[in-house]
Amino acid sequence: MKSHEDERLAHLVRLLERQFRRSLQGRLKIHDVMFGHWEFLRILWDEEGLSQKELAHRAGLTGPTAHTALNKMEAKGLIVREVPEGGNSRPVINLSALGRSLRGTLEPLAVSTNDIAVKGMSEEEIAQMRRLLLQMNRNLAADVVEGFAK
Repeated sequence: MKSHEDERLAHLVRLLERQFRRSLQGRLKIHDVMFGHWEFLRILWDEEGLSQKELAHRAGLTGPTAHTALNKMEAKGLIVREVPEGGNSRPVINLSALGRSLRGTLEPLAVSTNDIAVKGMSEEEIAQMRRLLLQMNRNLAADVVEGFAK
């Protein structure tokens, strides 16, 4: 098997993301939750009553992708679409009782996945990695905002 020691950072981050996804996806599947629904659940556990557009933006997804996932979540009974009082605006997305109840079951699975990923690392190393990843994210976000001018 080829070593990844000399790979570019972007490729290593992508490989890591895939491994995180696979690990968490396997845990979520046991509870009949699709990985694609995970991000929406996380967002809605913190704030309900968002529009589909707001949810798509926060999840970093396109509108059509969010629409498809939310339709499936609604069919599974995880969310409900509700028209705000007055009926003059688009529906907002709220969790169903089932969607709310899954938080206590699913969040520990994500914590477990993270714990596995950092096994053998010190708290200082984890904190440093978090700072570095956040800095990389800020750098790339600024590049996008600047319009790839560099």
